[in-house]
Amino acid sequence: MAAPAADVAPGGRRQPGPPPVAVRPRRVRSVDAAVAAGYLGLAVLLTSRQWGRPDRLFHQDNDQMLFEWMLARAARAVTAGENPLHSAALNAPDGVNLMANTSVLGLGVPLAPVTLLFGTQAAFLVAVVVSLAGTATAWYVLLARRLVGSRVAAAVGGLVCGFAPGMVAQAGAHLHMAAQFLVPPILALVFRPGTDRVRRHGVALGLLVAYQVFVGEELLVFLALAAGVFAVAYALADRAAARRLAPALLGRLGVGALVAGALLAYPLWFQFLGPQHYRGMPFHARGFQLDAASFTASARQTVLGDGYVPGLLSPNPTEENSFFGPGLLVLAVVVVVWLWRRPLVRALAAVGLLAALFSLGDTVRVDGASTGLPGPYRLLAGVPLLDLVVPARFALICVPVLGVLVALSLDRALALGSGAATAGDRPGVPVRLLWGGAVAAALLPLAPTPIRTVPTWPVPAFVADGGWRAYVPAGRTLVPVPPVTGAGVSPATFWSARTGLAFTAPGGYFIGPSAAADPTAHWGAPDRPTAALLRRAAETGEVPVVTDADRRQAVADLRHWRAAVLVQGGLHRGEAVRRTVDALVGPGREVDGAWVWDVRPLVG
Repeated sequence: MAAPAADVAPGGRRQPGPPPVAVRPRRVRSVDAAVAAGYLGLAVLLTSRQWGRPDRLFHQDNDQMLFEWMLARAARAVTAGENPLHSAALNAPDGVNLMANTSVLGLGVPLAPVTLLFGTQAAFLVAVVVSLAGTATAWYVLLARRLVGSRVAAAVGGLVCGFAPGMVAQAGAHLHMAAQFLVPPILALVFRPGTDRVRRHGVALGLLVAYQVFVGEELLVFLALAAGVFAVAYALADRAAARRLAPALLGRLGVGALVAGALLAYPLWFQFLGPQHYRGMPFHARGFQLDAASFTASARQTVLGDGYVPGLLSPNPTEENSFFGPGLLVLAVVVVVWLWRRPLVRALAAVGLLAALFSLGDTVRVDGASTGLPGPYRLLAGVPLLDLVVPARFALICVPVLGVLVALSLDRALALGSGAATAGDRPGVPVRLLWGGAVAAALLPLAPTPIRTVPTWPVPAFVADGGWRAYVPAGRTLVPVPPVTGAGVSPATFWSARTGLAFTAPGGYFIGPSAAADPTAHWGAPDRPTAALLRRAAETGEVPVVTDADRRQAVADLRHWRAAVLVQGGLHRGEAVRRTVDALVGPGREVDGAWVWDVRPLVG
């Protein structure tokens, strides 16, 4: 977080800070460019297992399919001028409320040229690289310009903020959580130390907040909560600065709220009241909590990590948001004690501690066992918006807190080592060497490894090459088999993404209402009997007994979907599914790597 003002002790005495850095502007720019290039190279390395591999996806494959589809949809909205907040390409005939899902338009629209030229997989990987490297660079810039005098300290702090285990875990699946590059500039505007140009900076703040909504609303909720805690904690530590800066801060927030409100009025109305809106979440968010032991453990995407222990301490591989290891936590405690006089450090400690406690959920667990102790998250469980966020993700707030603390400590150690200490500071030891070694020892075990991938069935040539077009007239749909609904891997979503939303399909992987008259949140489309029958065949590998009633229901469901053709590509237990479809609508035939059933004669 950025300091609201010059860092002073509560008594009014200015804290000793780093000396002015006498570096020529050209050299500074070169250093900045080298740091940003380093972050970029690391992000590319972490995604290296998927570049040029269309048969591979990151380990949370259904999430990558969703975000590839969202990127394809954003490109389609740009080129075809379609409504970016709603799409009829999935969930035929009702469509999907994209504003109520993680549509990442803030990434998809700028990346539209990449999507159109190189496909959705390349666009997704570019988005991951931009999210990781962009977040690290944004924090580096804020640290270098506002908080520290050393480019080395700023670079290490940015590295922690952009590439901590939680960031890498989220990047392989959740673009809306990994893309945090707008957080530092938003904080820089909110906690600007100056009191001038209130309206100008308020307008800039409103524009950035509005843009962040189209990148990720959940992250904005976390940001608002963390900034509020930070402001209160800093005000308690330095009341004089708080009284001086409060009018300008509130003015910027007021102007920003007006600007963002005007820009977001219609999109938010569409999200909460538009077609296919829903209420609540389709899963129990409170069940996604972290184990207290996870904070000192190693994540699986690190040099010391494995796939067993993290699986016991986090809800799933994507939510390994803590896993800082014992070294970094001990280091953070030492930094807080060492620099306790600084109001900035006190405020950061308050934010990090509260975020860590909230991530433990309703009931604290340690090493997989419940302690029976109530978790602080219970205080937020009934608060609107906060009751919808995943508790485990509160630990992501700790990432920039730790990154800033590391940067502040390195900056201080470098200042002491260069002889910039005050009369009261007597290092007597090579501070740079000792503290630099301590930081390295804490961070090296957290070094990330390339994000894991899993194999995926390719899009069948019948779909990829457009052979389906001879079967699907205007206004009709292509139905992937099985037409999965719920949170399972959806071939409809994947095929649609990889073909640039070339066809309309029922189902898909998204969140929508349970029924037309019931806005309760539900994964995917409401189940049709035929979809449920085929899903059971795919899950069990057993062919069910198909009755005449099932066949009549299949025709009714096909008419509801406006189906023209059923298509089955690569599928585990695919033989059972194919035989079930044969029993429902008659024998299909193999065409260009897919089983195809022309159902136009049945549907009429």
